[in-house]
Amino acid sequence: MILHTHDIDYEKYLKEVRDLNLGKNKKAYVFTFGCQQNEADSEKIRAMARDMGYARAECAEDADLIILNTCAIREHAEMKALSMLGRFKSLRRENPELIIGVCGCMAAEKHISDMLKTDFHYVSFTLAPNMLHELPRVIHGLMEGGRRRFTLDEDKGDIVEGISPLRTEGHRAWVSIMYGCNNFCSYCIVPYVRGRERSRDSSAVIEECRGLVADGCREITLLGQNVNSYRSDISFAELLRKIAEIEGDFLIRFMTSHPKDVSDELIAVMSECSPKVAPYFHLPLQSGSDRILEKMNRKYDKERFLSVARELKSRVPGIALSTDVIVGFPTEGEEDFLDTLAVLSEVRFDMVYAFIYSPRVGTPAAKMDGQIEKSVKEERLGRLLAMQDEISREESEKYVGTVQRVLVESTSKRRELNTLTARTASNKLVHFTADGVSVGDFTEVKITNAAAYDLTAEII
Repeated sequence: MILHTHDIDYEKYLKEVRDLNLGKNKKAYVFTFGCQQNEADSEKIRAMARDMGYARAECAEDADLIILNTCAIREHAEMKALSMLGRFKSLRRENPELIIGVCGCMAAEKHISDMLKTDFHYVSFTLAPNMLHELPRVIHGLMEGGRRRFTLDEDKGDIVEGISPLRTEGHRAWVSIMYGCNNFCSYCIVPYVRGRERSRDSSAVIEECRGLVADGCREITLLGQNVNSYRSDISFAELLRKIAEIEGDFLIRFMTSHPKDVSDELIAVMSECSPKVAPYFHLPLQSGSDRILEKMNRKYDKERFLSVARELKSRVPGIALSTDVIVGFPTEGEEDFLDTLAVLSEVRFDMVYAFIYSPRVGTPAAKMDGQIEKSVKEERLGRLLAMQDEISREESEKYVGTVQRVLVESTSKRRELNTLTARTASNKLVHFTADGVSVGDFTEVKITNAAAYDLTAEII
């Protein structure tokens, strides 16, 4: 069900907290771990904090409200979040009125929520990703002397519209088009912490994008755990086409896609709506072994994956592909690993995000026999990265001598020169020096040199 903030007393609690904070110079600190979806969620958290009367704190030490928006995809991310949380104990001791909250995927894991409740007595609340709209109500209860609150996912599958994000970059924006996941890959915690798939109405997404373009946004990234399975009144491909029809000079990106759901219609839209739809596609492989893909419950085989990659490369001019790979999944043997290397060699991705398999409590893979020794996983990862570094370097060298239209992302001073970092439509980082060019500008550059993962250019 699609709800609006006025359906859930959202504005009421915003106002009541704002009234309690009036004249007290309260500040909020929000720190984000994880993916772009978490970044988008944090933009909403910051907006809610602002509307509750909190100014933005530059560091946790200056804050009256601290919120960690967390990730649970890998154990390393959880450990980093818990380590940071541990440093807040002394802050709570110095300021008994300090409110500390944990949001995001970790907050939806029962064993983590239980640990925070019993071992982190200074943590005030947790909120699962699907419950962020409850933040004003939770803060109000705590300020009025209520008990600590540790909620798992109480969501009923609703989408709450009307929470406008507080974006920190005017030239680009994340736009969530759907939430949750139905795929249940055997290694992944996401369906358990973000719930089942729910798609926003296309009209709301299109209107949000139209407003961003009117405000001068130059790059819009559509987000979902699997954008290809967006299901509203129209398909994802149709949604992409309608956004591309919005008048204005801007790029459209999207992530993440599932190979089993890449449609011929989507590839056609990317081709027909170029250059507004960026020629870049993140296509997660995870493994090149059919046996391992089946154990991962990925619902495609190597040949299906390769056919999608071939279609994208043949039909979308200048497209760059990136992927995800998990090294050392349970029972992975040397032949399975070599199958993965063979796919990387054939497809020639511009970028590979490779990770050592990390067991997630509550997922089927964590209980599988045949867990791989850490030393074996590390050795395989090293081989994969060495091979991919060479492929990425060779793919980057193809840009040398070409003219590229880039979007400037950041600027810094090096040797008194105005050094700019930009990105091509195909997602390549480009560094060059120029005067009179600002962050958020499109400009044309000529590529003069290439490294594996970035390019050097001169302004035209």
